[in-house]
Amino acid sequence: MSVQIYHNPRCGKSRKTLQLLQEQGVELEIIEYLKTPPSAEELDDILQKLGMEPRDLMRKKEAAYKAGGFDDETLDRQALINGMVSHPILMERPIVVTRDKAAIGRPPEAVLTLIIPNS
Repeated sequence: MSVQIYHNPRCGKSRKTLQLLQEQGVELEIIEYLKTPPSAEELDDILQKLGMEPRDLMRKKEAAYKAGGFDDETLDRQALINGMVSHPILMERPIVVTRDKAAIGRPPEAVLTLIIPNS
């Protein structure tokens, strides 16, 4: 199974999620999304796999959220996706993605549903 983790090594939840997956023997592609953010197309695909809208994935308490005008309720889906691509700090973390599903590691155990059926 191909598994990617959009990881921020400075985030405790992200580190715990990574450790949990490694303990399960999952082979991971670790993507430090602050250095290598997903493209708009990749982020749109992740959102679809999560079953979320862009604003649901955004960290609204980050300074860049208000400073970038992302609190404007009239912004459309593409504008919000582009905002996260330009300001990846706005993305909730960590995000674990498989070929057809994704989960946010909050709590870290939430990602186990991707690799262990019925967990």
